[in-house]
Amino acid sequence: MHINSFDHYQTHESVIHRLDARVKIILTIILIISNALLPDGAWTAFMLTWGLVLGASLLAKIQFLFLATRSLVVMPFALAAITVIFSIPGHALGTIQLGNWQVVVTEPGLLRFASIMIRSWVSVQMAILLTATTTTPDLIHAMRHLRVPDILVATISFMYRYLFVLSDEALRLLRAREARSAALDNQRKHHTKLRWRIKVAGNMAGQLFIRSYERSERVYNAMLARGYQGTLQTLNPHEMKTKDWMMGSIVILALVLLQIITHR
Repeated sequence: MHINSFDHYQTHESVIHRLDARVKIILTIILIISNALLPDGAWTAFMLTWGLVLGASLLAKIQFLFLATRSLVVMPFALAAITVIFSIPGHALGTIQLGNWQVVVTEPGLLRFASIMIRSWVSVQMAILLTATTTTPDLIHAMRHLRVPDILVATISFMYRYLFVLSDEALRLLRAREARSAALDNQRKHHTKLRWRIKVAGNMAGQLFIRSYERSERVYNAMLARGYQGTLQTLNPHEMKTKDWMMGSIVILALVLLQIITHR
């Protein structure tokens, strides 16, 4: 399994790439919170926040298409808020007949739904920009420096490291199934073929779980034998420099001013 299947880090030389990972994590969290605190219908503020994300992506030499296509993954989940169109009282824009039910589309509800969609889209773009300009090991070690619980940091790091191993194991199981059942697969009729595939998929999932559990035991014992004490070491010193403090302060000040102006 190639690393690009999971890790979308973009290798470039830019100001954003050189920023300390702690600064980028904190700024991402603050921007998402600031975005969530903006009132419904604050289109200018939404555009300014999005402009900040786009400006950072230009500095990082990340293409807009890269952010836009990957951020669309949040849209189906954000659609869960579609009920606010009908549930918030206000000026009626129209009605929709759903069987024996008649729902009313209100202006405040439509305004809130559009605001939720924009907030979600911009926030996910910022998170994608974070992972595209920071390697996963740096993110993990930055979380450790930010006093994230060691058990959570270790869990995330192991999940990232062995996700590739787990994927390779799944691919081997798929190849083994194709090699041992090609003729049988072609002879099956469509209705029995689907039932057979479901049964085989269940067996493969069980085998993958057992193999993963056994491998985790072996890996853990090997790590203990090599002196693992629950913390991960890195060659990156993660030292905060003047440019890191300046960049973080400027962005935080800009977001605070945006909140003050918007809520006047």
